[in-house]
Amino acid sequence: MNATTADATAADPGRIVLLTTSHRVAPGLLSWPAWQALRSADRVLCADAAHPQLPYLREAGIRVDEAAPTAEELVDACAGGRTAVVVATGEGDPALTDGLARLAGSGRVHMPDLELLPASYDLPGARLLDLVQVMDRIRLDCPWSSQRTHKGLAKYAIEEAYELVEAIEDGDREELREELGDVLLQVVFHARIAEEDPDAPFSVDDVAGTIVDKLVHRHPHVFGDETAATPEEVREHWLRTKAAEKQRTSVTEGVPLGQPGLALAAKLASRARTADLPVPLPTGEGVGYELLALAARAEAEGTDPEAALRAAARAYRDAIRDVEA
Repeated sequence: MNATTADATAADPGRIVLLTTSHRVAPGLLSWPAWQALRSADRVLCADAAHPQLPYLREAGIRVDEAAPTAEELVDACAGGRTAVVVATGEGDPALTDGLARLAGSGRVHMPDLELLPASYDLPGARLLDLVQVMDRIRLDCPWSSQRTHKGLAKYAIEEAYELVEAIEDGDREELREELGDVLLQVVFHARIAEEDPDAPFSVDDVAGTIVDKLVHRHPHVFGDETAATPEEVREHWLRTKAAEKQRTSVTEGVPLGQPGLALAAKLASRARTADLPVPLPTGEGVGYELLALAARAEAEGTDPEAALRAAARAYRDAIRDVEA
């Protein structure tokens, strides 16, 4: 190396790589650019001795110094064209990055090249893992949540479902987002309770696996060799595969009797109509039979009677408020 080259190397401020990882991805599953940066670095540092990546980095032959350098110390470590990789903790190292920003803004320091390199990424749905972990903690440590049962929580599932419907009808996007979360919480809560059953335990993964298998099986036009060009053909696939799965002896099996009356009437009418059963509506005195006939007519015309009545009731509520004003 001649004098000119040596002077240039000494003047080279080097490179700092801030390596970020997701705790929602299995440790050790890093991107190829991340592994390249780690293997070529002159020094690798991590302030968290319990960082989940450290055992895997060391197993791969990478020396990691458990240190929390200041911005000034890190800049000095890169002098002479060296590269320092900082394995960030959590969502990053804000104290370090703020310090580097202040140094750069001061104009007093010849700053190294600074690169933020995501080493692992969250996949869609990754925050669901956080929800499962939070639910585990609450179930163990919260005096109220630790005592809940499926039966005791049942009413909340109904309440949250109605609040979700109301958010949809109101067209409130923020409220919709929140209510979807509340409904999701009910699923995760029940699944967490189910893990503790001594005879037939199952987990949220079992719940997800069941619905995935069901969706794949009932969409042969998406995941299989069948075709469906219209919503009507999709519905035919769905009903055919569902009938093969359930093998019911009556079209009324599986219709929950605890649902609201109009919805129940419409569902029964839909089952009878879809199966081409010539079942006449029962006749009798009273409002109940009239409502049953209206619900059956609405269903045949493609109208959800429950939603239609709710819309009319909301209009009635607004009229009452107008009179009150």
